[in-house]
Amino acid sequence: MAAEDEENAAELKLGDEFLKAKCLMNCEVAMILEHRLEQAQQLSDDPMNQMSQVFEKSLHYVKRFSRYKNPDAVRQVREVLSRYQLAEFELCVLGNMCPETVEEAVALVPTLKDKSRGLDDEAIEKMLNELALIKKFE
Repeated sequence: MAAEDEENAAELKLGDEFLKAKCLMNCEVAMILEHRLEQAQQLSDDPMNQMSQVFEKSLHYVKRFSRYKNPDAVRQVREVLSRYQLAEFELCVLGNMCPETVEEAVALVPTLKDKSRGLDDEAIEKMLNELALIKKFE
């Protein structure tokens, strides 16, 4: 890989394998794993059915760090962030970290300030306010 093609998340150079990948926020992963756990418990003859330790730890992690618990709120967050034509990676970083200020958002996702995007501080502030409103009424 040439030096100019080196992977760099700050510039959205994530590598070929991520070009078409669908990223998930922690809250989305938590919903998927909880559904899988419910399925396994329903299908099991053994009420003490044990999921793998990796599964349990993964579920615990995403539940602990999920900013949104309500499925409707999760859907709304994805819808709000999608309106700003963010890359999947950017959308998930903002959805997971829930920055409160424009400075925090830009520190987490420097590509928000790309001139080709047309996102000024006011637009980023509006986006963050929409996310805060969802969290407030969750």
